[in-house]
Amino acid sequence: MTLIERLEKDYVVAYKAKDALRLGVLRLLKTAAKNLQVELRRPVEEAEMLDLLTKQAKQRVDSIEQFRAAGRDDLADKEDAELGVIREYLPQPLTGEELSAAIESAVAASGATSMKDMGRVMSAIMDEHKGRVDGKELSSAVRARLQAG
Repeated sequence: MTLIERLEKDYVVAYKAKDALRLGVLRLLKTAAKNLQVELRRPVEEAEMLDLLTKQAKQRVDSIEQFRAAGRDDLADKEDAELGVIREYLPQPLTGEELSAAIESAVAASGATSMKDMGRVMSAIMDEHKGRVDGKELSSAVRARLQAG
């Protein structure tokens, strides 16, 4: 079952169960997917849908940080609940060991030796593990690896 089909099916289930939170998040995701489809003028592919979900999750994480900094825990909790629903549709993130192995593999494959090669290493890992790696975490890990030599 594709991601879009799964969203559609879960939307109907949430609607029938009167699960307001899940229904709202799924409605938002369906709308974002439809807007992307109109923008692209073709059906949305699985990889594009995964990118869309990743962006939505990142927006929630940023909002949570800003709300907590402003002392608005009520809004941060709402965003956190929405993030939980979105994460159900994202692939499992890489573990620390998997991330280290991916970095070593990408460094070896690209022949990276200095910080100048960081972009190539990051790009290779992001392409290979789409949706499973947080950019900030990857950036700091790759930077540490390349600086260590």
